[in-house]
Amino acid sequence: MLKLPPRLRLDNAPEEWARLEGALRAELAQVGNAAGRGITLDASGLNDFDSAALSLLLSALRLCGQDGWQLTLQQAPRELRELARVYALEHLFWPDVAAPAEMA
Repeated sequence: MLKLPPRLRLDNAPEEWARLEGALRAELAQVGNAAGRGITLDASGLNDFDSAALSLLLSALRLCGQDGWQLTLQQAPRELRELARVYALEHLFWPDVAAPAEMA
């Protein structure tokens, strides 16, 4: 299981993305032939973040989705879930949440 860093803000997001992207690519290659095409990302240690965390998570989601992999985010702080909700992105990371209704 891959882990998010404790701090994920605009000033350190590029280097954290470089680290996470490398780890995701290695994980995808390592388990590429395994059953259940899913990657789990542990967010339990994340305690200092801003909206850059969502950008990084969207990039991770896109990377995994390119080849049909599913990214699961576990143990996310309540504040991260709330931030995702504010940006109407919560359903992308937690499939049990309904997608927002289409605007008419």
